[in-house]
Amino acid sequence: YRLAEEGPADIRIGNVASDLGIVTGSGEVTFSLESGSDYLKIDNMTGELSTTERRIDREKLPQCQMIFDENECFLDFEVSVIGPSQSWVDLFEGRVIILDINDNTPTFPSPVLTLTVEENRPVGTLYLLPTATDRDFGRNGIERYELKRRQEADSAARSSVFELQVADTLDGEKQPQLIVKGALDREQRDSYELSLRVRDGGDPARSSQAILRVLITDVNDNSPRFEKSVYEADLAENSSPGTPILQLRAADLDVGVNGQIEYVFGAATESVRRLLRLDETSGWLSVLHRIDREEVNQLRFTVMARDRGQPPKTDKATVVLNIRDENDNVPTIDIRKIGRIPLRDGVASVAEDVLVDTPIALVQVSDRDQGENGVVTCTVVGDVPFQLKPASEGEGEPQNKRKYFLHTSAPLDYEAVRDYNVVIVAVDSGSPSLSSNNSLLVRVGDTNDNPPVFSQAVLEVSFPENNLPGERVATVVATDADSGKNAEITYSLEASPLSSEAPGGIFSIDPDSGDVSVQAVLDREQQDTYEFQVTARDKGVPSLQGSTTVVVRVADRNDNEPRFMQDVFTFYVKENLQPNSPVGMVTVMDFDKGRNAELSLSIQPGDHDQATGIFSIENDTGTIFSTVSFDREQQTSYTFKVKAVDGGEPPRSATATVSLFVMDENDNAPTVTFPSNSSYTVLPPSSNMRTVVATVVATDADTGLNADLNYSIIGGNPFKLFEIDPASGVVSLVGKLAPKHYGLHRLVVQVNDSGQPPQSTTALLHVFVNESLSNATVVESQVARSLHTPLAQDIAGDPSYELSKQRLSIVIGVVAGIMTVILLILVVVMARYCRSKSKHGYEAGKKDHEDFFTPQQHDKAKKPKKDKKGKKGKQPLYSSIVTVEASKPNGQRYDSVNEKLSDSPGMGRYRSVNGGPGSPDLARHYKSSSPLPTVQLHPQSPTAGKKHQAVQDLPPANTFVGAGDNISIGSDHCSEYS
Repeated sequence: YRLAEEGPADIRIGNVASDLGIVTGSGEVTFSLESGSDYLKIDNMTGELSTTERRIDREKLPQCQMIFDENECFLDFEVSVIGPSQSWVDLFEGRVIILDINDNTPTFPSPVLTLTVEENRPVGTLYLLPTATDRDFGRNGIERYELKRRQEADSAARSSVFELQVADTLDGEKQPQLIVKGALDREQRDSYELSLRVRDGGDPARSSQAILRVLITDVNDNSPRFEKSVYEADLAENSSPGTPILQLRAADLDVGVNGQIEYVFGAATESVRRLLRLDETSGWLSVLHRIDREEVNQLRFTVMARDRGQPPKTDKATVVLNIRDENDNVPTIDIRKIGRIPLRDGVASVAEDVLVDTPIALVQVSDRDQGENGVVTCTVVGDVPFQLKPASEGEGEPQNKRKYFLHTSAPLDYEAVRDYNVVIVAVDSGSPSLSSNNSLLVRVGDTNDNPPVFSQAVLEVSFPENNLPGERVATVVATDADSGKNAEITYSLEASPLSSEAPGGIFSIDPDSGDVSVQAVLDREQQDTYEFQVTARDKGVPSLQGSTTVVVRVADRNDNEPRFMQDVFTFYVKENLQPNSPVGMVTVMDFDKGRNAELSLSIQPGDHDQATGIFSIENDTGTIFSTVSFDREQQTSYTFKVKAVDGGEPPRSATATVSLFVMDENDNAPTVTFPSNSSYTVLPPSSNMRTVVATVVATDADTGLNADLNYSIIGGNPFKLFEIDPASGVVSLVGKLAPKHYGLHRLVVQVNDSGQPPQSTTALLHVFVNESLSNATVVESQVARSLHTPLAQDIAGDPSYELSKQRLSIVIGVVAGIMTVILLILVVVMARYCRSKSKHGYEAGKKDHEDFFTPQQHDKAKKPKKDKKGKKGKQPLYSSIVTVEASKPNGQRYDSVNEKLSDSPGMGRYRSVNGGPGSPDLARHYKSSSPLPTVQLHPQSPTAGKKHQAVQDLPPANTFVGAGDNISIGSDHCSEYS
């Protein structure tokens, strides 16, 4: 494929599928671009090949930097054709040739080009000009150059002195050339400024230009010439400074400044300039410093003759100076180590067990002189068991540098001779000859064949903690059968193979005596055992060693107090917990061990002796037990201390504070403090709606949700005249009072707390609706009767309202007031009153159709259900607030509540129980059912067949107490109350 550079994204290049002859469209064959994804992308379904977002710049592609053939710049890519579920894959290679566009302008290397042209240059002289560069190539590359005079650039007039010629080079580029067309006279004009323009062959063409500044210079056309091209001389070494060597001469045919010559060093090393002096005017070469042939045996350098023309012309000559040798160096003997035998500071250590003819040192003899002055002979002086042997037998070895091996010529005996002083003498062949000597001390060493040995492989030591740094722990001793250095032992500490901890920071050892000391204070609670290795090394070469393991057992001291996990332990327990129950656990530890860690726990009294006799602690587990049952209403928290004492000498102890908070349970029912059951409130009929009638006040000894109270009216409000605020207990008038509402209203109010399970209390609120209270005795009588009226029966207003209106009409009709009629009316009223008492009276032994708290059945044909399993029905609630007293057969009264009544006939009566704090717990007698509660009579209720007269007085503080479900009492009828 072919693609022009610099194109936008998503340019279509070609369709690989169609070019490969692959049918697409079914979705079974897909395409994937495996390489070339930097610039190319392919449609997986259609095989359409296109460009990516990345712009293709041919000039920036690495593979096209030096490519000038349009077909040689390309991008290779690979496409895989994938069959269904990749059951087969074919890989194809492709190539996209990047076509060049004219996107680069040809530029010169500098906006100002400078060319120096000498005057008097002949016409036709050619000067190469800097070429412009164009990153494009081919027809987009450089096509032509143009030359114009700057002031005539607009008119395109050509220069009359210079002409531009463009030549084609072998590599296909265009080379601009400047040709001199006229005479150049620097004295008339010393510079020219031209405009050099370059254009490429693109469409449209791009071009740029630069200033060509031509500078005309004066001509120094004659160079100096040396008499000889090479000057050679011999110089004896150590010649004194100032000694003349030779004179260099040159001539220049020019005159004036261009003919004046000066001599300078040309290509000369630093040593030449340091050792020789060249007079720049006369050309004389002389010695500046003494020359040592052993450092420099020949000096070869160039000297330049330079005129003073501008620019100066030069000529150069080569000078070769040979340094003659003098016998001024004595032979040198260098003794070096050879192989594994150590040699240091002129001493060679040789073991006594080396073999005869073993080389022990390398001896190199050299002389810096040359020729006969450097020929050296060498020998060993004295009666020693050593001799020199040439290191090599080669014929090409230089005479002034030879190497020898110093061999043993006899066995060495350490016990006989321990040291040999071997003297080597070297003499050269000069005249007069020079000599030198050197010596080597051969020290015979004892063979170290016995390692140090410890008497015990493992040494165990007990060492108390809390020591002083530097105390000695133990002394280890090793022995060595060798002698001398081989028997001198040094001790060191190393980590045990079984322990990765290095002992260096805690223990140290005297390297000479073997005393092991502790450098730190040991704490058994941090670490109770230390194990390390003591190594004994002798001072032989090579050194031998032995080792033993040292185990330090740290003995315990009572240096740690018992430590509680917390300074203050806080526990929360529920009230009413059974005595001897666990209420918390404290955790205490002692980092010591043995008897020092045996702890004894005890309860310490608090600030106010709150815990005395109340709490105990288990010594093994730290569990705290209570000996009493908690009552949060009596005490909400306890604070005391727990003390731990260890068994060390002297003993150590620690204390911790225990704070115990008693959590509330819902074990108290609400208590109604106002109103009392026997009280009443007078409400005028003219009262407005929302008039506050009374406020029910109740308290709860519990706390939190268990003391969160809510109020509700559960009975005695058939006309919906009254409403109670559930939160505050305020009873308000919400209905309009009518004449039928005159009279006594008994509201049954229930107070519930929010505990789980909730507890409740029931109270009676009497409201007497009337203009005034003219006869309090009548109202009190009605209130007394309501206390013995079942709560299921509503008492609300005047039940004989209509009859009262008729009675009022008759009274008005007989204004004269016939006494007979009045008497008759009184007789009728009394008769109705007696009949009502006979109807509602309680007859012992006679089962009522309903219990006092059982809802009245409106369907008389429907019989009440019997309790399952044949259980008796629940008894009325009044047994929880009154006590039955019946006459004994002999006429005595039952004074005790707990006494049983006899079956003998006789009249009994109810005696009210005084209220107050000592009142019996009414809640335990209460049971609830749905929808209305039933109340059992006190177990001492009269037996069947006994009749009793009820005294209707209830104590003011008595309330009905219940637990469990809320009491719901309602009725759609009123009692016949008069």
